[in-house]
Amino acid sequence: MAGARVRTLAVAVAPVAVGAAAAVGAGPGVPWWRAGLALVVALGLQVGVNFANDYSDGVRGADGADRTGPARLVGSGLAAPRLVKRAAALSFAAAAAAGLALAAAAGWELLAVGVLCLLAGWGYTGGPAPYGYLGLGELFVFAFFGLVATAGTTYVLVERVEPLAVAAAVPVGLWATALLVANNLRDIPGDAAIGKRTLAVRIGDRASRWLYVALLAVGYGAAASISLLFEGRAAWAALAGVPFAVAAARPVLAGASGPALVPTLAATGRLQLVSGLGLAAGLAITG
Repeated sequence: MAGARVRTLAVAVAPVAVGAAAAVGAGPGVPWWRAGLALVVALGLQVGVNFANDYSDGVRGADGADRTGPARLVGSGLAAPRLVKRAAALSFAAAAAAGLALAAAAGWELLAVGVLCLLAGWGYTGGPAPYGYLGLGELFVFAFFGLVATAGTTYVLVERVEPLAVAAAVPVGLWATALLVANNLRDIPGDAAIGKRTLAVRIGDRASRWLYVALLAVGYGAAASISLLFEGRAAWAALAGVPFAVAAARPVLAGASGPALVPTLAATGRLQLVSGLGLAAGLAITG
């Protein structure tokens, strides 16, 4: 359970909920059971990424006893690297199995998307040139846990690209990206020491703090604007998460660092879940 990092699973739940809600009103005969498989895919990928990150960072010498956040399995010696790697593989396999079922039902073109998702999941900190070490993690999170997960869920339900789903994917992706920024902000000293050049390491502490706040603010602005672009859709319901966003951003703006930023990560997960479910509810009710 520690390796799965349950608190991060809102990153997987929110886009599927919003993508499913965007399909409401798209027409009769929507096969809603596919949304369940899409959730399995998203959760499997997220848990797989968490285990893969734990394994790859651990064998590279990161996330050791001096880590400021929660202990990692490999880095702290709580589990053998081969077992953590196996857990990652099993999680990815579960996602792949559900993805194959969706491809069989909705279209084999989804196989290409699935392969890209698996490669992105492993390549964040694994492989010879992990993109997380190059400062590209935030871009990939926005793309895969925002655009792909949200619009992809709608696609498997209605078998076409829906502009509403693409628009709704933007705030979802921005909130997911904010979670990674908060994590990397906390880890700047340790990451810099081992040569892990995350975006936070590259742009520095102060800029990372403002980036975090900007991602939250722009996310809520984007959610509210959907109500204007798609008349009658109550996307403004996502603003229910604003109080959680304020609570999450307060320590970031106050200069908290190290362990003091751990509560911000939990608060960011909560705001994403509340905001995402609020957005989903607003879209579904007015669909």
